Amino acid sequence: MKNPFEYGGVVSGDAFCNRQKEIADLVRAMENREKLFVFSERRYGKTSLVRAALAKLPKKHHVCAYVDLWPADSEAAFVTAVAKAITESMSTSVDRVLEIARRFFSSLAPSVTVDEDGKPVLTFGVSKHAKLGPALDEVLETPAKIAAEGKQNVVMVFDEFQQILEYGNDQVERKLRSVIQNHRHVGYVFLGSRKHLIQKMFMDRSRPLYRAGGHYPLGLIAEEHWQPFILKRFTDAGKVISKERIHDVCDLTQGHPFYMQHLCHVLWEFCEPKAEVMDKTIQKAVQVLLERENYAYTMLWESLTVPQKRFLKGLAGESAGVKVFAGEFVRHYGLGSASNVQRVVGVLLEKDIIDRGNGSFLITDRFFRLWIQSVQMP
Repeated sequence: MKNPFEYGGVVSGDAFCNRQKEIADLVRAMENREKLFVFSERRYGKTSLVRAALAKLPKKHHVCAYVDLWPADSEAAFVTAVAKAITESMSTSVDRVLEIARRFFSSLAPSVTVDEDGKPVLTFGVSKHAKLGPALDEVLETPAKIAAEGKQNVVMVFDEFQQILEYGNDQVERKLRSVIQNHRHVGYVFLGSRKHLIQKMFMDRSRPLYRAGGHYPLGLIAEEHWQPFILKRFTDAGKVISKERIHDVCDLTQGHPFYMQHLCHVLWEFCEPKAEVMDKTIQKAVQVLLERENYAYTMLWESLTVPQKRFLKGLAGESAGVKVFAGEFVRHYGLGSASNVQRVVGVLLEKDIIDRGNGSFLITDRFFRLWIQSVQMP
């Protein structure tokens, strides 16, 4: 029987846990052609969530383009990523893809080849050093043209949207602001996994996208939803796991979707049919996971300064919501002063080692948190 717990990629169907309210909210926002910023920690399942929402939109009335900006490291890459996503959202046939690309993006010199599976591979001849103003205008205005011509709603999804901050200027932000506010029949969903950057983009008055749309922070999946989800998958395989053990898993991973699925994946493998997950099963699974990551975590730990290590020990050792700037925390972990903690926090946020949560801060990699508890705080 295939392991029912999936992690590390886009999760769909039965492997996707709950998020029914969030899916309904996103579908409604897309149908209403809203502009929405969706943000959370990394590996929260934002991509899986938005794809689940897109799948519920009637294809007859919607054109949906999903743009993955993670590999787009320049304005030229942004332009081609948007053009490619729009074109491929409208057709999958070789001839039609090229026809659409030439119709809407002729200045980008589109061409199509066929891979070994017979699928079209679309490329554009955009120079990284070309003047991109006109090309940027062209791709950003295209969704509204498609909506007007086809009398359809268009939904544009930009995943890892904070990547545009790496381009060295705010041209993309400014142009986006100028077009999206006039696109009545186009919905925009901006996904971001670096919360402090995404929040800065639409909460900072000095940024072009300030208040350009609504914001939708994605929270944890509550234990009440994990309980039936996990129980059913063990039961279907003739394996036993109690509510108490599921609670322990939630506690270890702090309910984070990626780490929940990952730990349950290992537990499911370790539990034989008709056997029950015990405390020692969980301990063994955690030990295996930490051993796999030990080299990477050791390298990361050795790259940190002493104050940073002390701060992380404090986060790993205290309960959620601990007041890290309070005198007691500062003294107990030898951090000197609240201003020192502020500097440490700034660096660790920038490195994505910590994030804001529960009115305080938390370690983003839940297994790294367990590794610190196990190796650095025995």
